[in-house]
Amino acid sequence: MDSVLTQVFLPVALGIVMLGLGLGLTIADFGRIAAYPRAVLVALVCQVLLLPVACYGLVLLFDLPPALAVGMMLLAASPGGTTANLYSHLFGGNVALNVTLTAVNSVLAVFTLPLVVNFALDEFMSGTDQVGLQFDKVLQVFAIVLVPVALGMFVRHRSLGFAERMAKPVRILSVAVLVLVIAGTLVKEWDSVADYFKAAGVVALLFNVLSLLVGYAAPRLLRVGPADSVATAMEIGIHNGTLAIVIATTLLGSAQIAVPAAVYSIIMFFTAAAFGYLVRPGGRSSVR
Repeated sequence: MDSVLTQVFLPVALGIVMLGLGLGLTIADFGRIAAYPRAVLVALVCQVLLLPVACYGLVLLFDLPPALAVGMMLLAASPGGTTANLYSHLFGGNVALNVTLTAVNSVLAVFTLPLVVNFALDEFMSGTDQVGLQFDKVLQVFAIVLVPVALGMFVRHRSLGFAERMAKPVRILSVAVLVLVIAGTLVKEWDSVADYFKAAGVVALLFNVLSLLVGYAAPRLLRVGPADSVATAMEIGIHNGTLAIVIATTLLGSAQIAVPAAVYSIIMFFTAAAFGYLVRPGGRSSVR
């Protein structure tokens, strides 16, 4: 998995994705927390606290190899993204809430992600020469997460019409680049794909299903509406695997650490679609 595709084109793809996210954000999206205080608070507690703890439990339960254990924890600490917004729209979620959660989670991730990753490295790889996310690398996390988003927001602020015209092409371009990178990587690593799924597939699948369930059930138990709960489930269940892969391969220099995120990124599209169908507001199978 360690190739020019992941070292060069994948970071470029992530930059385009985050730029596209910024083109759709305004300062008001951060202020909208006041409109959905309970839903936002529940989602953030699940994302920042519950999921890393749950992931840590799964890693211990399945006794994953150290690099894969770190990769799972990195994935758990990664925020949602624009794909969550799309799935929320498809299955009746509150997309405005998704946009707010994505905006807030992207900022929080700059601080929480290095903490979780460094904890995982110390816990699972303390006997190796693997270097954690030190201050200079934390600055790089800041750069790859927030700089493109801020640039997109600045463009939107200066020229709303241009930003709206560019939002769809940039989104299409980011998807196209990601598909090409993932497809190229799969072709290059075809002999190892089965090994990747064998090594991390079960844990990635369980963590994905657990993320979706927690993201939906926790808000519903606290009397958050169905549409807001669908939005929360998608935001929490659809992690930004691209970000996790970029951090693993470029900042941590480990293809093995990137494996769980790569596997998760494939699985989540199918599980999230099935889950969304089951819980969509107004659907016959919707959980009430």
